[in-house]
Parts: sequence; structure tokens; C-alpha cells
Amino acid sequence: MINEPSVDELVRKLGSEELPVSRYELCVLVAKRTRQIIEQMQSTGVTELPGKQKELVLACNEVMNGKIYGSHD
Repeated sequence: MINEPSVDELVRKLGSEELPVSRYELCVLVAKRTRQIIEQMQSTGVTELPGKQKELVLACNEVMNGKIYGSHD
């Protein structure tokens, strides 16, 4: 279970007043990024992230830090 950053914080970070983001969109975006991280780790032979961080937590932190964002189609 992820407590920091909270889901509400992540939803606010991804969206804006004009284009709000749903929890579903957040879930899809974070799941895709998590799969990318896992694939990168497997292709490079990395078995563990620094600080024993989980891939899902890393993806959420990337959203919170503005490193990844969603596109509104």
C-alpha cells in the first residue's frame, strides 16, 4: 500500500482545473510506467532499485515530481 504520495495528491498533480484527471487515468498511467521500469530492469540485469524501493513507488514518485505526465486525448 502506498501512503506517500497520496492518490489525491497524484490526481491533482496530473490534472488541472480545466482538465481534471480521474483515478482511473492515474492508475493506467502508473501501471504503464511500472511495466516500463520492470522491463528496463530486466533488460539491464538490475535486480533491485536503490533503497529497495518498489517499481510502483518509483512510478508514483515520478508522477509527483513531474517527470511523467498523462496526455488528454
